[in-house]
Amino acid sequence: TMIGNQTLCTHFTFVAFSSLAELQLVLFGVFLVIYLFTLGGNSIIIFLISVTPSLHTPMYFFLVNLSFLEMCYITSVVPQMLVHLLVQNKTISVAGCAAQMYTFTILGLTECCLLAAMAYDRFVAICYPLHYSLLMGPGVCLKLAAASWLTGVVVESAQTTWIFSLPFCGAGRIQHFFCDIMPVVKLACVDTSHNELVLFCVSVLFIMSPCLLILCSYMRILGTIVGMPSAAGRHKAFSTCSSHILVVSLFYGTALFTYLQPKTAHTPRTDKATALMYTVVTPALNPVIYTLRNKEVKEAFQRITQKNALRQMAQTSRGR
Repeated sequence: TMIGNQTLCTHFTFVAFSSLAELQLVLFGVFLVIYLFTLGGNSIIIFLISVTPSLHTPMYFFLVNLSFLEMCYITSVVPQMLVHLLVQNKTISVAGCAAQMYTFTILGLTECCLLAAMAYDRFVAICYPLHYSLLMGPGVCLKLAAASWLTGVVVESAQTTWIFSLPFCGAGRIQHFFCDIMPVVKLACVDTSHNELVLFCVSVLFIMSPCLLILCSYMRILGTIVGMPSAAGRHKAFSTCSSHILVVSLFYGTALFTYLQPKTAHTPRTDKATALMYTVVTPALNPVIYTLRNKEVKEAFQRITQKNALRQMAQTSRGR
């Protein structure tokens, strides 16, 4: 197909790691270990919460959703990147690129909204503890999770459909390791300034709105914690929020840097570095943050391992 005197692209080529040819096997090993660790860590969190009745609370319901999201999120990017680190032909069809962008952006925006729902849960737990079970019943939790997913699906499906309605011409070389929004939009062979303005506005609205909800929640939480009479009460209240604060800081820090900076500030090197943070490093850190900093999850893990050890000892003694 032609547009003007240019041929429309039928596939794209990733050139993110072309300057690191001698390191590609090393990078493959590093990213594979991180990917398997992320899947394993988040699977353990989901399993522990599922089999521990004391963890069947709103906070851990949202944590199961977050862990599942992180597993899908990293899977939308890393397996394809691993393949491209091993093969010479680092191409993807336009349809494949669209599918990756649909998946990645839907999961990313859903996580923004889910982190806001988790902040609201902590706000109710600390500021209105006597009404917590009423305000955060199972129905409310399901509605908040469903709203997070629905927002991600509706907004990002519309945005990605719009992006892939553009014509793409030329060599189709993507200066990235996956089909992220800005590197793909740059390949369009029409003026995209209007599209980029709309994309920026969508990012501001749908990334900043949950971020502002989180900030407002934590301002109220901080005010309540400061007003608590006992130091033990203040420490307990803050400890229930610390893991979430760390995850939010990691996720939003990179997302804001990537999607809310002006076009002139984007360079392939900084885009790749920040993308590695939010697609690979952050999902891997979440299970570490939530297990090392969470007493209840650690205790549940210890109980399960002790039960397994006792069961194995009993089987061994019967075998004798």
